Amino acid sequence: MSTAHAPQDSRALAALTLGALGVVYGDIGTSPLYALKEVFHAGHVPATPENILGVLSLIFWTMTVIVSLKYVLLILRADNNGEGGLIAMLALATTAVKDRPALRQTLMTAGLFGTAIFYGDGVITPAVSVLSAVEGLEVAAPALHAWVIPLTLVVITALFSVQRLGTGGIGKAFGPITLVWFIVLVALGIPHIAANPAVLVALNPLYAAGFIGSQPLVAFIALGAVVLCVTGGEALYADMGHFGKKPIRIAWYGFVMPALVVNYFGQGALLLRQPEAVENPLFLMAPEWFRLPLVFLATAATVIASQALISAAFSVTKQAIQLGILPRMLIKHTSVKDTGQIYVPFVNWGLWVFIVLAVGLFKSSSSLAAAYGIAVTLDMTITTVMTFYVIRYGWKYPLPLCLAATGFFFVIDITFFASNMLKLVAGGWFPLVIGIGMFTLMTTWVAGRKLMSARLRDEAIELRGFLDAVFISPPTRVEGTAVFLSADTGLTPNALMHNLKHNKVLHAYNLFVTVRHHEVPWIGFDKRIELESLGHDCWQVVLHFGFKNDPDVPEALKLLEGRGIPLDEMDTSYFLSRDIVIPTFGGGMAMWREKLFASMHRNAAAAADFLNLPSNRIVELGAKVEI
Repeated sequence: MSTAHAPQDSRALAALTLGALGVVYGDIGTSPLYALKEVFHAGHVPATPENILGVLSLIFWTMTVIVSLKYVLLILRADNNGEGGLIAMLALATTAVKDRPALRQTLMTAGLFGTAIFYGDGVITPAVSVLSAVEGLEVAAPALHAWVIPLTLVVITALFSVQRLGTGGIGKAFGPITLVWFIVLVALGIPHIAANPAVLVALNPLYAAGFIGSQPLVAFIALGAVVLCVTGGEALYADMGHFGKKPIRIAWYGFVMPALVVNYFGQGALLLRQPEAVENPLFLMAPEWFRLPLVFLATAATVIASQALISAAFSVTKQAIQLGILPRMLIKHTSVKDTGQIYVPFVNWGLWVFIVLAVGLFKSSSSLAAAYGIAVTLDMTITTVMTFYVIRYGWKYPLPLCLAATGFFFVIDITFFASNMLKLVAGGWFPLVIGIGMFTLMTTWVAGRKLMSARLRDEAIELRGFLDAVFISPPTRVEGTAVFLSADTGLTPNALMHNLKHNKVLHAYNLFVTVRHHEVPWIGFDKRIELESLGHDCWQVVLHFGFKNDPDVPEALKLLEGRGIPLDEMDTSYFLSRDIVIPTFGGGMAMWREKLFASMHRNAAAAADFLNLPSNRIVELGAKVEI
């Protein structure tokens, strides 16, 4: 049996590995376009042979330590039911310390900030990568210099315009195109290494140590650009759920890292011979006849890298909404087969606006690169901190081992972050402003929901007692089933009281449904539903969803079939309370935050759409809530 399955398994593994190349490694795979160039570009690091070899050594060992050791070996082990990414890590870390409320709150705040900063990264990555690819035109055809910015904006606009169509068809081409890109990276690097094999001495870590020891200040400045060689490292962890650990590890060790090393060392060999090539070493490595095709291939590769990040932004937004970190937004499914393929219009066009702004504001990949590193290193540092709490309190490893495992990476992350802070004025403020803006929205939404829930609980009536009082002198019962959506179990929904007050009827069957989202990615149908009888043909129902499940209430309620509760589609009505938030002075937040929360609540997508309720069977009843 194992013999029959072996070819099938190996084919599936090969397909997943190829897919991982396109989605997981698109971002880090396009780093050779700008990483080495940026180290020498600003002039802070002179392109001397000693510096070139020292920087190459730093790049090689940065990839080895941060990607090969930290992400591929350690962090890929911290999966949340097979899922990865900062939100999955946040859920793991906060669950591990749930008996320490103050620490849990601190980790939650750090995780929220890391998630907010991710959106800053989501703006900078497409801007810097597409712009750096199109800038190859200046090498291939210098007369086209004036077209670089317009063409970049055209490519970016086209990319965001096709998002609504879904990425299923485009995604199939990701792997093969990225495979060609990596093959070209190797093909460009090998001739230059062959012409100057002495460049390979930079594999020795003593060259990195010597560079740092002899010129500590110059090396510290250089680290801010060196870290660009691992941008996209977070994607290894974030996309684990799509491909699994094995394909990601095989792709990295077997293909991606060797290709990147060959290309960086090829660029280094070119710079040893022609230091003036620092203006754009990747394109200057190519023979003249190939430079224009290389621009097109690089643009395709950077579009793929950008697409992976856009898809990740949609996914993170959906998870954040379901965990109550962001207000509900319109989410469209672009595939009937793959529930992970979604389109969030507000996020799509929000990213587009800020990316266009970034390209127009900074005008070159070098200027944008100054803005790049802060978001990346901050997210890497937060991930390392979260990992410590997962392996210490979740996995119960000894404290010395946990400190050694994560402390080493923390020192490296914080060093890279400190180096990037030197670029704060030059452009690093841009992703930070976006991150702080998103963080303000997230924390306002979380705090506002808590205030609103507390006020509703204070004013609510206990459900079981209310029903007992109602049935002392029961109202007229009408045919059919009423489903009342309620934020809290055991409390009487406003919609029920308004229905009784205005319509003076009660349905023959009544379900009081509370939807709960949990800090795990998936919850199966076997654990989806809890049912409790309240008498009088009334039931309390709790529906459980993970942060990657689609909260489909009618589909979940089908699990009640055979329990004496009729749920015929045409005889079932859904009742919701549409609360209007009224900010008040002396409330739980500053007035400006209360007004912001009220605006976010007012503009949030309808709960009916989010819960997939049938639009022709909904009754919404409004109520005012003062916070």
